[in-house]
Amino acid sequence: MTQILIIEDEAEIRNEVMDWLTFEGYEVRDAANGKLGLEAINQSIPDLILCDIAMPELNGREVLIEVRSKTHLSHIPFIFLTAASDRDSIRKGMELGADDYLTKPFTHAEVLKAVRSRLERKVIQERQVQTQIDTL
Repeated sequence: MTQILIIEDEAEIRNEVMDWLTFEGYEVRDAANGKLGLEAINQSIPDLILCDIAMPELNGREVLIEVRSKTHLSHIPFIFLTAASDRDSIRKGMELGADDYLTKPFTHAEVLKAVRSRLERKVIQERQVQTQIDTL
């Protein structure tokens, strides 16, 4: 089963997104801040991460930098969920290696579309890597 980790300090948003994804058949775990999020990632590597930016302990950008710096984690699709919708914030998130960027308030459909798209892309990339390995 596909495992998704939601790192979000606002419990209402975190719980709502968890409910949406659980209903869609995903296995969902959560963390209330960036530090707990990194601990959760290290305990069990998720297939995709949804992460707020403005959080206590470690912010979302710091979480992303940590994830991208580890070879065994760098392939995980990473989607920011944030209220920061200005161009500079979006650009900075993408430059750090985010795969997508959803601004609050977002809809159920927007979250599902982003999650499905990133998971489909991950499968395609894994197949390409396997093909290259088989060729060698």
